[in-house]
Amino acid sequence: MLGWSTNLFRVAGIQLSLHFSFYLLLGFNAWQGWREAGWTGMWWHSGVLIAFFICVVLHELGHCFAARRYGIGVSRILLLPIGGVAEFDGIPREPGREVVISLAGPAVNFVLAALLWLVLRVLPVAGEDAPGGLPGLAGSLDFLLSWNLLMGTFNLVPAFPMDGGRVLRAVLAGRMDYVRATFWAATVGKVVAVAGAVAAYFHQPLAILLFLFVFIVGEMEYRGARRRAEEEEHFRLTVERLRAQSIAQGTRPPV
Repeated sequence: MLGWSTNLFRVAGIQLSLHFSFYLLLGFNAWQGWREAGWTGMWWHSGVLIAFFICVVLHELGHCFAARRYGIGVSRILLLPIGGVAEFDGIPREPGREVVISLAGPAVNFVLAALLWLVLRVLPVAGEDAPGGLPGLAGSLDFLLSWNLLMGTFNLVPAFPMDGGRVLRAVLAGRMDYVRATFWAATVGKVVAVAGAVAAYFHQPLAILLFLFVFIVGEMEYRGARRRAEEEEHFRLTVERLRAQSIAQGTRPPV
C-alpha cells in the first residue's frame, strides 16, 4: 500500500511523494474549512495543513541529512495523512549512529518552534483575527509552534518504529544482539500503541489510526530485521561450508 503514491519533486536530491490517502485528507480538511467559513475557511484550513506538512518534510529531512552523513542513501520521503516516512537504503547497526539519525528529526521541530517563538515575539498582535473569525497570521504561527512542539515531543515516545523507539532499540543493541533489541523495542512499542489507541478512543478516535500504524509497522520492521539476520547467517554458514570443502579438496577456498 505504501507504493500507492504520486511523485512530486526532489528536495536536495530526495524524492518527495504523496500517498493516495493524502488527497483524502486534503479534501476533508478543505470541506471542514468550507463548513466553518466558506471560501475563507477552506483556504485557511488548506494553507495551515500545507504549512504543517512542510514542517513534517523538514522533520524527515533532518533524519535524511543525518543518515547521509554516515553514507546511508535515502530513497524518498513519503507523506501520509498521519505524517511522513523517510525510506533509507539501510539502517546503521552502530547504536550511536542510529541515535543521532533518530534524534535529528525531533531536533528540527524544536528548532522550528524556537524560530516561530522569536517571530511571534516581534509580530504585532493587533488585528490578528482573519475574516470569518479564523486566526490571522499570529494565530496561525502560534498554531504551528504548538504543533512542532507536539510533533517533536510525541516522536520521542519510546514506541518503535517512532524516533523514541529507535533510540530505545539503539540503547538495547549496546547490550544484546540487534534482532533481540528490535524485538524488545517493538514489544514496548506495541504496548504503548495499544495504550494510546485505548486513550484515543475516548478523546480523539481518529488518532487510533496512528497507533494502529505504529503497531503494524513495528512488527513489520522486527520481522524484516529477523529475516535479514537469518539471511546473513545462512550466507555465513554457506561460505564456511564451501571453504571447508575447498580445504578438504586441496583447492583455493572462496574469499
